[in-house]
Amino acid sequence: MAHLEPEIRKAVAARLRYYNEMGIYDFYQRPAEQVLDQRFAASTPLEEPETMPRTKVVAAALKEDSLAEPVIARPESGISDPVEALRVIREDIGDCTRCRLHKQGRKQIVFGVGNPNADLMFIGEAPGADEDIQGEPFVGRAGQLLTNMIKAMGLGREDVYIANIIKCRPPGNRTPERDECETCSPFLMRQISVVAPKAIVALGAVAAKTLLAINAPMAELRGRWYDFRGTKLAVTYHPAFLLRDPRQKKETWKDLQMVMREMGLPMPSKGVE
Repeated sequence: MAHLEPEIRKAVAARLRYYNEMGIYDFYQRPAEQVLDQRFAASTPLEEPETMPRTKVVAAALKEDSLAEPVIARPESGISDPVEALRVIREDIGDCTRCRLHKQGRKQIVFGVGNPNADLMFIGEAPGADEDIQGEPFVGRAGQLLTNMIKAMGLGREDVYIANIIKCRPPGNRTPERDECETCSPFLMRQISVVAPKAIVALGAVAAKTLLAINAPMAELRGRWYDFRGTKLAVTYHPAFLLRDPRQKKETWKDLQMVMREMGLPMPSKGVE
């Protein structure tokens, strides 16, 4: 970086400041040898890869350059209280206008809910109509099923943390577009960093593919653990899908049992209803 031309340094500094203003503070690059499976090597990633090295090296080089302004630290950096850190992230989001969804009928930002010190985090796709009205993720029919899934694990909603890839309802509950996920997911990454769960459950294909940067069918994504920035991540079906196809509840219960074993939770005999 120190050997780049001044014009290029200025351009890089401007780009980093732009991302800071978008709420993006950390960047990652996955080495080719860390591809999880050769079957996925040719897949199209849905998000910036998530492992080493970080651009802190770039930031340090920019700080030494009198032509570039220092890269801004995340607002929640140095805050030890997760409640306060999450509040700062929510404040940073503001009444977000970073993507097209603010013009397409969303009523409010749906940030996240639950225990800020949770060992287990559930991540879904996007808010629906009920969530958009109430401002809380998973409160509609799919949310009621998720609550039952959590209860089947011997936990309550107050024991876990729940969030979505994007924080605004897409019109008609359509699937979020790639650029919407890319714009909004950095705030989720910051929430994950603050909560620091021991395990994450990605609910549905959009959440799984965005978090893992793997384009594969659910049948191939389920049934195994992934390393997500040092945290174990499992994939299962989205509760909304289970409402459409209740036959998959048995498969979902298998996924949840895998999570329970990993977390040392007692195994109840009754599954997801």
